[in-house]
Amino acid sequence: MTASPQPSSLDPEIAARLKRSADGLVPAIAQQYDTGEVLMLGWMDDEALHRTLTTGRCTYWSRSRQEYWVKGDTSGHVQHVKSVALDCDADTVLVQVDQVGAACHTGTRTCFDADVLAVADAPAPGQ
Repeated sequence: MTASPQPSSLDPEIAARLKRSADGLVPAIAQQYDTGEVLMLGWMDDEALHRTLTTGRCTYWSRSRQEYWVKGDTSGHVQHVKSVALDCDADTVLVQVDQVGAACHTGTRTCFDADVLAVADAPAPGQ
């Protein structure tokens, strides 16, 4: 298992509802609360979700570094939590945030602006 080196303090009722991947993680989508802009996708285990719910700052599990990281602790690009919701299957978390600075590790506002594959009024690639 890659996540959570320690027991979690996540509310047991929330923990019982979560549908996790084989490595104990759920995808967490960060969305700007007032514009609806999708900023990034990160991964949370139970403890990261608990920390996000209780601190008001997004905490993620880094699959590559095998450690927790609080968005903005090193970059200053903080995510202040406005709301947290589970999708209908309880296998994805939506965190609405007030993003300070860039959300993407590349320094851009969002991770989803550099490689647009299709636009509603334009034909899809190859058509």
